Amino acid sequence: MTDPKNQRVYLVDGARTPFLKARSGPGPFTPVDLAVQCGRPVLARQTFDRTAFDLVILGCVNVIADEMNPARVAALRLGLPEETVAFSVQINCGSGMQSIDTAYRYIRDGSHQMILAGGTEALSHAPLTLRSSAVEWFGKMNTAKGPLDQAKAMSGIRPEFFNPVVGLERGLTDPITTLSMGQTAEVLAQHFNIDRKTADAYAMQSHHRLAAAQSEGRLRDELMPAFDRDGNVYDHDDGVRPDSDMEGLAKPKPVFEPPYGQVTAGNSSQITDGASWCILASQRAVDQHGLEPLAEITDSQWAGLDPSIMGLGPVMAATPIAQRHGFGVDDIDLWELNEAFAAQVLSCLAAWNDDAFCRDVLGLDKAFGRIDRDRLNVDGGAISLGHPVGTSGNRIVLHLANAMKQRGAKRGIATECIGGGLGGAMLLEAV
Repeated sequence: MTDPKNQRVYLVDGARTPFLKARSGPGPFTPVDLAVQCGRPVLARQTFDRTAFDLVILGCVNVIADEMNPARVAALRLGLPEETVAFSVQINCGSGMQSIDTAYRYIRDGSHQMILAGGTEALSHAPLTLRSSAVEWFGKMNTAKGPLDQAKAMSGIRPEFFNPVVGLERGLTDPITTLSMGQTAEVLAQHFNIDRKTADAYAMQSHHRLAAAQSEGRLRDELMPAFDRDGNVYDHDDGVRPDSDMEGLAKPKPVFEPPYGQVTAGNSSQITDGASWCILASQRAVDQHGLEPLAEITDSQWAGLDPSIMGLGPVMAATPIAQRHGFGVDDIDLWELNEAFAAQVLSCLAAWNDDAFCRDVLGLDKAFGRIDRDRLNVDGGAISLGHPVGTSGNRIVLHLANAMKQRGAKRGIATECIGGGLGGAMLLEAV
C-alpha cells in the first residue's frame, strides 16, 4: 500500500435492487435478472459510453444451471460490448466484496481504468439436491440393459429418494467442522457471554434503523426499483419490521441449539434475493469522464481463522488495516459490519474491547477499543435487510460510501465474516 506507483481508486457510483425476502418458492428474479434490474438504471445515468468499462466482475454463490458465469450473461444483457471480458467470483459471503477488491487491485496496479464490480444472489432459487443413494439408483436405472436389468434396478427404489434436500441447507453447514453457520454464532455467544435479550435488542435496533432510513429517504440514491415480467414493482426491502419490539422478538425459539441457545430467526439475517453493482475508476478515468467519486478505496484485507468461530472474521480482517494506517477506534467514523447474526456482531464488538483477546490474538498492546454503536450499521443491516450471500459484501461497501457522503464522514470500514472461516474488510476515505 505504500508503493508510490499505486494508482488511486475511486468508487464513483453504484446501485442495488431491493432485498426481497424468500418465501415458499422461487422468487420473481434469477441471479442475473437481479443484476440486470439494478445494472440498467445505474448505467443509464452515466455520461460515458459502456465501452469505457475494461472488465465486469460479479460475485455469486448459488449459480443456477441456466446462467453459467453470471457475470458474462449479465454483461451482455446490460448491453456491454461482446469484447468486454466478464468473470464471476465466489468466496461465500465475501463474493460481492471480492469483486470490488479484485477491481480495486487491477486499477491500483494500473492495468485497468474502469471496472463494473457487483454481487448477486437469488437464494429463493437455491436448488433441491438428491441424496447420494438416490443418484446411484438413477445411475443404475439409466444404464440398465433390457427388462430384467431394469426390474432389478427398480427393486432398489426407496421412498427417501424422492425427498430432496434444499441445497441452501447443505451450503450453510461447514464441511470441516460440520457446524451450521448458526451454531458458529452460538459458539461465539457462549464465549463472549452474549445473552438472548442483548441479541434481541440489537436485532430490534437493526429493524428500526432500516425503517428510519427508508422513511427519511436515505436509500434513495442506491436503491433501484425492480420490475418482474408480470409488471409487478418491487421498490423497498420487504423484510423490515418497523414495529419490531422486544416482546415479539422473545417469542421465537432457539433454532440451532434448543432449548437454551441465543440464536433465533428473529436475531439472525434473513434469507433474501438481491443484487448490487459498484463502478470503480482510476484518477485518469475520473478526469477523462468528469466523474464525481463517492469515496476513495484506500486499503483492503482478507483473513483466515478457525471455521467454528468464523463470525470473528471482521476482527481479524479489519484490525490489520487499522494497524497499517495507525488508526485507533475513534479514527473510524463509520462501520458497516455485515449482520450475519446479532450474537456474531456483538461478539466482534466484545473481542475488540477485550484486552486479553487483543493482546493474545491480535498482537495489540491493549484492547482496540469500544466501537460507538452510533457509528455502526447506522441504517440497519442484514438482520432487517437480509443477506443474499453473494451480494452483501458489495452492498455494505456501496452503502458505506453513501452513508459517509450523507454524514460528511472522513473515513469508514466495511467488513464481514465469511463462511468457512474467513473475513474481509475495506477502508474507504472521503474524497
